[in-house]
Amino acid sequence: MEQRLQKLIAASGLCSRRAAEELIRSGHVAVNGATACLGDSADSSRDRITIDGKPLRPTAERTYIMLNKPRGCVCTMKDEKGRKTVAELVSGAGARVVPVGRLDMDSEGLLLMTDDGELANALMHPSGEVEKTYHVRVRGEAAEALETLRSPLIIDGRPIKPAKVRLVRQAPEGALLSVTISEGRNRQVRKMCALAGLEVLRLKRIAEGGLTLGTLPAGKWRFLNEKEIASLQMHKKSAR
Repeated sequence: MEQRLQKLIAASGLCSRRAAEELIRSGHVAVNGATACLGDSADSSRDRITIDGKPLRPTAERTYIMLNKPRGCVCTMKDEKGRKTVAELVSGAGARVVPVGRLDMDSEGLLLMTDDGELANALMHPSGEVEKTYHVRVRGEAAEALETLRSPLIIDGRPIKPAKVRLVRQAPEGALLSVTISEGRNRQVRKMCALAGLEVLRLKRIAEGGLTLGTLPAGKWRFLNEKEIASLQMHKKSAR
């Protein structure tokens, strides 16, 4: 199947799509011996694509992981303070995967990790509107706060899109809320709760982009299956 050259080059893992476009503009890329132009397409299974005379390597095998991030773990590859990182938890995956988005140190739950940069960008880009659902245990008047939580609040000086919020359970020690958002503002759910007069006791992401955490234990990870990967790839297509 023919695809734009810059996409094929980026998919090979050689460089980003933007860098691939610059290689094409600069005349470094050829297809079947002819210098390529930006906008050209090719079929990697049929055409010979070279960069400075060297064949483009086949598209790299990508790795897709779901981690149940525990509290107290940071979403970085290295930490100068010596705290446990998500990179340590998935060190046995056989590939250098990075987090898709973030969960702050005190939050837990579903964290996607991959070496597919194009997919990661599609899932994190605001235009993708990828839904993420959290279970949030709070202290305060939860029932009275629902209307505020569902409204277009102002966070860090900018309005957010209204969230889907429902009261799952009310108990003397605190309420459990289900909160679904389609943006990824820094500590967004915690800031929403603060504006509604609620104290967050525990925050756990249970779903993202059609995937659910299920019974995966805290601190453990698993590879995504083919159906789950295909579901995520739909977000990549919609971002084009």
